[in-house]
Amino acid sequence: MTHQEAGEHLLKRADALADKITEKQYVLQPDLIQRFGENGRMRTKQDSLYSLNYLAESVLVKSPSLFTHYISWLKVLLAGYNVSTEDLAINLNLIKQTLEEEFDNPSKALVIEYLNKGIFRMEQAETLSGYINDSMPYGIAAKSYLCALLDSDRKEAARIIEAQLEGGATIRDMYRFIFQPVQYEIGRLWQRNYISVGQEHFCTAATQAIISRLYSRWMIHNVQEKKLVAACVGSEQHEIGLRLLTDVFEMEGWDTYYLGANVPNGSIIEAIERHQGDVIALSVTMTYHLHLAKELIQLVRLHPTTAHVKIMVGGYPFNIDRELWRTIGADGYAPGAEEAVEVAEHLLTQPSSVPNMGMIRD
Repeated sequence: MTHQEAGEHLLKRADALADKITEKQYVLQPDLIQRFGENGRMRTKQDSLYSLNYLAESVLVKSPSLFTHYISWLKVLLAGYNVSTEDLAINLNLIKQTLEEEFDNPSKALVIEYLNKGIFRMEQAETLSGYINDSMPYGIAAKSYLCALLDSDRKEAARIIEAQLEGGATIRDMYRFIFQPVQYEIGRLWQRNYISVGQEHFCTAATQAIISRLYSRWMIHNVQEKKLVAACVGSEQHEIGLRLLTDVFEMEGWDTYYLGANVPNGSIIEAIERHQGDVIALSVTMTYHLHLAKELIQLVRLHPTTAHVKIMVGGYPFNIDRELWRTIGADGYAPGAEEAVEVAEHLLTQPSSVPNMGMIRD
């Protein structure tokens, strides 16, 4: 239980530690006030808190790659806000110093070992290639669709999708080869500070609106035996990926119950009961929500009317560490909507077993 206890302890201490780290950084770098103004202090604390939370989750689930990948991502993101690699290096080393001084836990050395892996990764060169190219199926159409969204031209974006469908493409093709990779690319552009948060939200909302207009073409009204309940974990706001997944299940003849984001655990349990779900799909985008996914899985396993349900997970942290689903106690994992249907179908062929409570053992 060393990893789990250390991760949970760090999560509890993270806010107080972030305060100390921020104070130290502004003493060490008084020029930060001139460079970023007083609001910079708040952002420095926020960034320090995020780093501590990501570190805690990585330790908790015994996956150092989650933290090193986050540092690579953070380095690129902060560069777009004129935060240098040197600034980040100072911050990470102050995190290390503060943990050594303030983190009273028997597993302190383990936590610092994970942190050192992130510091080493920060010093490496980073490349972040795009998700769309001409050689991929519908690659040219995906580029045109992305450009229309970035130009705030929803009508042109919708016209591009209509043209592809009239040319023989299926709606499943649009989900797999246009909507999904374009959303990934929009996330990459935001990270590089090429587009604003407002643009990212506009693009996502426009795609959701276009998807809604397609429902009348494929919605199935036959009696469906297999039932899926889909929900985001905790306060996750990134729900379009789960929406795409749920639609693909519906296209495959499943009866789906999409809950979306910000749903309390008790309501998710109630929905599984009411809908008599066979499989629940849980989406996690932010690594610091992994402990919430684990807690929800334990609740599902312990509840007498939901213990039989197969649990499938997906999202950013699971794509980084392909074995992470086992650690948090799920029954399976899928990297995308198409693969998820196959995984769910396979899970339903498996006999019920002793519930995996997802306990993390050393």
